[in-house]
Amino acid sequence: MFTGLVQELGKLIDKRPLSAGARLRVQSTLCNERPYVLGESIALDGACLSVVAWDGGSFEVDASIETLNRTTLRDARIGESVHLERAARFGDPIGGHLVSGHVDGLTELVRRDRLGEAQRLTFRAPNSLIPFIAEKGSVSVAGVSLTVNEVDDSTFGVVIIPITQAHTKLGTIAVGGRLNLEIDLIARYVARLHQFPKTDWPTLLKQNGYL
Repeated sequence: MFTGLVQELGKLIDKRPLSAGARLRVQSTLCNERPYVLGESIALDGACLSVVAWDGGSFEVDASIETLNRTTLRDARIGESVHLERAARFGDPIGGHLVSGHVDGLTELVRRDRLGEAQRLTFRAPNSLIPFIAEKGSVSVAGVSLTVNEVDDSTFGVVIIPITQAHTKLGTIAVGGRLNLEIDLIARYVARLHQFPKTDWPTLLKQNGYL
């Protein structure tokens, strides 16, 4: 689980095909603060992956075919910057919102407007995901926790402040660029529950010890 607060801008320095995916090597200094543990989770542009190797200045992760097909990692190029966040630990402050690192789809930047020192970014979301995005709700874009300012039938808007512009790629991504999108975790489960309208939820929860 993550919080959507980018800890470092890493750099993709190697990308090798595997029989069912790809192995990525990322330049990073995060391990200088706390050594990696093999198998630990780390988010690359919002996609949760597991560390399979590391040294003092970089680490490696394996991305499956499913991950490559659903995220921007499929088209990521050597030398490209990637947002990095290590998994949250119990007791860590939740400065953004609960982010699972399970990317739902891709969103496209369609407009950038200046708001003094800030910027308003407008994104187009897939038709299947836009119903899960609500005004003043949260979304994760390329692993960055953002508050939705406005939303319509196909787009949503956010405002990024100077610190977000300085420490993430969001301040410079070109219009037309695509980024990983994760909808709010709660919205996903509420929608799933509504697929079973005849279920007696109070009784079911009580039978399983939740009430």
